[in-house]
Amino acid sequence: MNLPDTLADWPWPRQFNPYTEEATIESNIWFKSLGIYSPESQKVWNKCHYGLLCGLAYPDVSKGGVTFRGHRAFDCVDLPTSSSLDDVRAGIDLMQALFTLDEFTDVAPAPMVREIATVVMDALCNPDTPRPAGEIILGEMMSQFAACVFHTATPEANKHFLTSMEVLMNSFVAEAEDRDNHTIRSIESYFELRRGTIGMGPSYFIGELHLSIPDEALYHPVVRELEYLAADMIALDNDIASYNREQGTGNDQHNIITVVIHHLGLNLDSAVEWAADYHKDAQRRFSDTMKLVPSFGPAVDRDLDTYIQRIAMWVRGNYCWLFEGGRYFGSRGAEYQKTRRVPLLPKRKRNSGEPTVTVEVASIDELGWAAVGLDG
Repeated sequence: MNLPDTLADWPWPRQFNPYTEEATIESNIWFKSLGIYSPESQKVWNKCHYGLLCGLAYPDVSKGGVTFRGHRAFDCVDLPTSSSLDDVRAGIDLMQALFTLDEFTDVAPAPMVREIATVVMDALCNPDTPRPAGEIILGEMMSQFAACVFHTATPEANKHFLTSMEVLMNSFVAEAEDRDNHTIRSIESYFELRRGTIGMGPSYFIGELHLSIPDEALYHPVVRELEYLAADMIALDNDIASYNREQGTGNDQHNIITVVIHHLGLNLDSAVEWAADYHKDAQRRFSDTMKLVPSFGPAVDRDLDTYIQRIAMWVRGNYCWLFEGGRYFGSRGAEYQKTRRVPLLPKRKRNSGEPTVTVEVASIDELGWAAVGLDG
């Protein structure tokens, strides 16, 4: 499988947040304390380096926030009293939470995903209310995240985050329905849904955390188009990188490569080339659309420009993480980035029914399969 260099001409260079390492240690302590995954699975999870993704995607967010000691989310964590939940830490927590939601909903049938969506949104809307006994751990995870972050963010950012999370969870339900019905969407319909399932709406939250952008600015058609174009580029890069893992596990129908092969009758390398061409067109449209952003007054314009720049940096940061993290290419990311060729993994039957997730990162290193079960 060929890997195109989709961002060869993207004007935003690779950057990295200097607070990433410290914040990653704190986030990993918190996440491990939730007990979501078995010890073996947690080791695989850590190899994905979600802190690295945050450091690359949010290179300019600043350190400084509010202390989190004493909150129930950290009662079991022995950290210095000077530790704080800063913007970088919030970003890493969010990345771990969003990818966990993706793992659980990727293998659950639609009715179960609807239940998960209800739990998640209730937890986010009522973060200070203890979660019911016996509830899936995702509720506690999102409750703890919201309780620690929401009072540091602007009201506008919190409102936009909740709206985007509802879109994300509804998109997960629609994806599960497609999976249950063995539906492969049209190319246009796929992009409409993928803009939700890629999770960029909630991910942009960290870039907006301390900004005050009113609805009329954030939801202006031009700004929404920039968000969609960035999400399309990130989704295309993720789909290309994840196709090998997904085709091997039989979970590739929600992937642009599969969609293009199915509807256009292309072979694998031609489908990847099609995706790369679409990506290049999205880059051109992003650049052209940036010139059309209207003015909303000096204060809002400054915040909006910061937000748009951070969206553009997300595109670059995500691309770098695909090769530097271990989720899709294991320890061979640098090699594949240089050679631009990825050998396809053998196919396995995918899990179904119960929310049991299989992470295949370690097996990619061995070009075999050593599945690690993640118990839901």
